[in-house]
Amino acid sequence: MGEADLTIPQDIAETVVDPRAYADERIHDAYRWLRLNNPLGIARPEGFDPFWVVTKHADILEVSRQNDLFHSGDRQTTLVNQVNDARAREITGGSPHLVRSLVQMDPPDHLKYRALTQGWFMPPNLRKIEARIREIAKTSVDQMAGLGGRCDFVRDVALRYPLHVVMEILGVPEEDEGRMLMLTQELFGAQDPDIARPEISVEETSKMLTGVLDDFYAYFDKISIDRRANPRGDLASLIANASIDGEPISGLEQLSYYVIVATAGHDTTSSTTAGAIWKLCEDPEQFRRVKSDPSRIPGLIDEAIRWMTPVKHFMRSATADAELGGRRIGKGDWLMLCYASGNRDEEVFEDPYTFRSDRTPNRHLAFGYGAHVCLGQHLAKLEMRIFFEELFSRLERIELDGEPGMTQAYFVNGPKKLPVRFEMS
Repeated sequence: MGEADLTIPQDIAETVVDPRAYADERIHDAYRWLRLNNPLGIARPEGFDPFWVVTKHADILEVSRQNDLFHSGDRQTTLVNQVNDARAREITGGSPHLVRSLVQMDPPDHLKYRALTQGWFMPPNLRKIEARIREIAKTSVDQMAGLGGRCDFVRDVALRYPLHVVMEILGVPEEDEGRMLMLTQELFGAQDPDIARPEISVEETSKMLTGVLDDFYAYFDKISIDRRANPRGDLASLIANASIDGEPISGLEQLSYYVIVATAGHDTTSSTTAGAIWKLCEDPEQFRRVKSDPSRIPGLIDEAIRWMTPVKHFMRSATADAELGGRRIGKGDWLMLCYASGNRDEEVFEDPYTFRSDRTPNRHLAFGYGAHVCLGQHLAKLEMRIFFEELFSRLERIELDGEPGMTQAYFVNGPKKLPVRFEMS
């Protein structure tokens, strides 16, 4: 197959890199066309290095299970244009990464660093804090009930509940949660003019992200100093005093660990929670079914995760020539794993553009797969299950009270506003 046959149409390529397309749902039209016509093609949008667009469920799985062949850390782990890639390398002295967290690590480092905290996020440990999570959920529902029957569910509820849970686990004082929320939104919403730092243009993403990360690092450096002197039973203490192969982890890796837990630990959960409520507002009968039978809540959660897929992509680079989907991938090639496309793959999901809380099986890819599968997936599902159990026991009716909106971002995005009207017992 010639290069011309591999190259996807320019309008589709430009849609894939347009943050606005992820807010107005044009991205799903592009994904649908790609899955049907060129499921593994090369995008050449202006200002970007060429990259493969991986849109099929099976191909995403194939890349994800081969961590030695497809690396996370050799190139940028999320899509950036050439200007911002060059700026990142200038800032770091050559590295494409402004942070070095689990997301940017490959074997053998990835497994070693993951093992430091993995036990915290596994079901046996989570059972120890389930009662506390339920207390937080009840408080969140009480606060919603006190809003007078109308609210922006994103701003007033969804953003705050998982934030409080993960900050308590990490060890961040409650009075600092607002700061953590703002920095997280600025980090993941750097392409959205409503969220990004106003003093820096959206086009200068690397410069903007550096400012946000500097603020994160300054905050967590103080936390780290305190926890080394006065360790507690929180996750921050574990990270502050962590060692790999008998040596303390570096300052960058320590601070990066704090940031990935503090941001990914709540933002994606809030997006999925809001997404579930959004779809239930549009389908009162589905709401009644889930409300009347709490055993349906896990199915609702999995479908909301599939439907929203808050993390839209990660990038991988080939360490050697390889074959994927019948096509030859060259050593050094860059691949975009489009999880939101895989989660609407017609070959895997029946009627994929319909939200079905009773969908089974639901083999979604929203948590990733293989060695890089989401560290916090069990916590996210637990938080949502407990929250919906508490909410649905009191929520009698809920409907949209205005136009919802999504964030403009091609890496992590979800509901930005969700005005609702509701009745609670």
